[in-house]
Amino acid sequence: MLVPSRRRLRFEVWIVLGQSAVYSVVQLLDKMTRAPLAEGTSTLNRSQSTREYFDLTYQLLDILFALVPVLLVLYFLTDHRQAASGEGGNTGSAFHKLGFNFARPGRDLLQGLGLAALIGVPSLGLYAAGRALGITTAIIPSALDAYWWTVPVLILSAMRHAVVEEVIVVGYLMNRFGKFGWSIPLSILASSLLRGTYHLYQGFGPFIGNVVMGIVFAWLYTRTRRVMPLVIAHALLDIVAFVGFSLFGKAVGLG
Repeated sequence: MLVPSRRRLRFEVWIVLGQSAVYSVVQLLDKMTRAPLAEGTSTLNRSQSTREYFDLTYQLLDILFALVPVLLVLYFLTDHRQAASGEGGNTGSAFHKLGFNFARPGRDLLQGLGLAALIGVPSLGLYAAGRALGITTAIIPSALDAYWWTVPVLILSAMRHAVVEEVIVVGYLMNRFGKFGWSIPLSILASSLLRGTYHLYQGFGPFIGNVVMGIVFAWLYTRTRRVMPLVIAHALLDIVAFVGFSLFGKAVGLG
């Protein structure tokens, strides 16, 4: 079986990572050169049309197309020769390699709930501290109009973010960094810094918070080789933020 060269793997990684980190840095610089970060805002789910069903269409298309890099990752990580021959059961499957399946739903759910609780409460404190220090923008989790489909779309959006970040930034990159010969601590650090960079447009507080989250998540992945608990935890955190803000933000003076 042919083994991809490191040069080819590096090229593959650049294809997968795409534009998110670059755009995040540029958006941060744009906000910093306009006004102090404390006066800036970051809107995570915004309306894209004043016409209800066109807005719904745009939202669903955004979610769908955002998952394309995940499909690329699953393709790159699948052992196609092994899968075609049927040798070794499902060990050639990317879903099996990443632990992105329902092989142990109960344990994955419990770990996901525990991670969400571990990360969620400190994140609120870090956000408040960042706002007080003037290094974090005001984050608006949802600016969608109130339609019948708003909550389902926000849930799908949260799941999209969870799948994209955990499958790519943790599962895929930890695999590829290992192929590069990197040590586990270096791989965890690189994965975590990239995760933080994805959120730089929100300010330096979210960058720090996501780096810490990334270290915890990547470390757990090295112990379990499963991204499913990470996806569950991330999805729960975003669902609470997106849906909670959409439903109760104005009532508590946040909307």
